Amino acid sequence: MSDPARSGFVSLVSAGPGDPELLTVRAAKRLAQADVVLFDDLASGPLLDLARPEARRIPVGKRAGRPSARQDDVNACIIAEAQAGHRVVRLKSGDAGIFGRLEEELDALAAAGVGWEIVPGVPSACAAAAAADMPLTRRLTARRLQFVTGADVTGKLPADLNWAALADAYALTVVFMGQRTFPVLAEGLIAHGLPPDTPAMLAAEVSKPGQNLTRTTVAELAGMLAGTAPETPALILYGALAPARNR
Repeated sequence: MSDPARSGFVSLVSAGPGDPELLTVRAAKRLAQADVVLFDDLASGPLLDLARPEARRIPVGKRAGRPSARQDDVNACIIAEAQAGHRVVRLKSGDAGIFGRLEEELDALAAAGVGWEIVPGVPSACAAAAAADMPLTRRLTARRLQFVTGADVTGKLPADLNWAALADAYALTVVFMGQRTFPVLAEGLIAHGLPPDTPAMLAAEVSKPGQNLTRTTVAELAGMLAGTAPETPALILYGALAPARNR
């Protein structure tokens, strides 16, 4: 690994859920030092204001159902900018290591001989729980926490899910990229023993001005999402959720 203060270096920066105040100090420093910032759709807006004015900003986001940058093209752009001697920030939403296609970019950088660092961030699941005033784990009822993707590379529900684990009533499960496929997921969960009235929460636009938290049940949420085409990013949490608290 090279010195991140030198040029020709890539910082893979986790932007957190979107609120600039939830960036780490290191992430803010790297943005302030960058010559070029390649950013995801969900890692944009006011976060980009923290980059120095001279820095070029290149959108490379991927959103389901919308025209998106190909990962190979993103990799090539990162490498070309670094090989041109630039300090590159690859700004990724949430924590880059959680369903962020970080591995493909690391493999490409290693193959090209480009130096890098990974800057961790606040996972969107943690921010969603904080916004809902609840823990992700509970000593007596949520002894396990699991993250799962609701979409494979084709955008459909993955075919090789561990249904026994996902239907565990003593776990709290966070589903990323799952709004479109949750009705199918819920059907499978219920068929594998998860009670239909298991608590669930849809957490949309977490930490942003349009934040909306909807508490419901697995069966009711599946009905809400059936046949819809979600326009806003959201997480789904279900299982042993802590109850809502009055402030």
